Amino acid sequence: MAEHIDANRIHLDLRYRFDYLSKFLNFTSDDIAMLNTFAPLVFPLIPVLTDTVYRKLFSFDITKQYFLKRNEGFEGFLPEKNCGVTLDSAQMELRRDMLSMYLKRILTQRDWNDTFLQYLSQIGKIHTDQAGSASINVDYMHINALLGYLEHLLIDVLCTTDTIDEKTKRGILMAVNKLFWIQNDFFTMHYLISVKNSTLSGKTSETEKTTKCCWL
Repeated sequence: MAEHIDANRIHLDLRYRFDYLSKFLNFTSDDIAMLNTFAPLVFPLIPVLTDTVYRKLFSFDITKQYFLKRNEGFEGFLPEKNCGVTLDSAQMELRRDMLSMYLKRILTQRDWNDTFLQYLSQIGKIHTDQAGSASINVDYMHINALLGYLEHLLIDVLCTTDTIDEKTKRGILMAVNKLFWIQNDFFTMHYLISVKNSTLSGKTSETEKTTKCCWL
């Protein structure tokens, strides 16, 4: 007999949504353990990984444009022209730090409790127009590409290591893949809400907002 899933609750209850995703993807405590096992291999490379991510985002004007928006709480000088933004800017150093913190947290989290799920959800929400003045509105296409690129970087780290056996590598690979599908869902969840609200209100969201420090 098919398990019943409440179609309304799945959009209102984050824990319920996560439980459904976990069952569908077979994401278990074993996957969390695999992510924890992967953490020591990734940590020494995080500065290189974060730098690689932002160099990729800077290589296209359509993604680089988002860095013109000032971070909430950031008082440093923000260039008015795109050409003035560099990877060495203080604002970009802050963003690299935030991405580093994100990577460390998702790989070391042992208990995927409600607080952690809210954290994953907020990572998605802050990139839409759903977080008020502390949000930006990044086209989902760029988010999707970024998550895919970040996953590929981590997989490359895994594939080039020779300190773990093939069985563990396979377990980590599966866990990383499931992690990013769950994170991706927590992004799309907020983007769908944003689209729905925009349709109902008949208004377009603002594009020039003060932003909290996020990936883009």
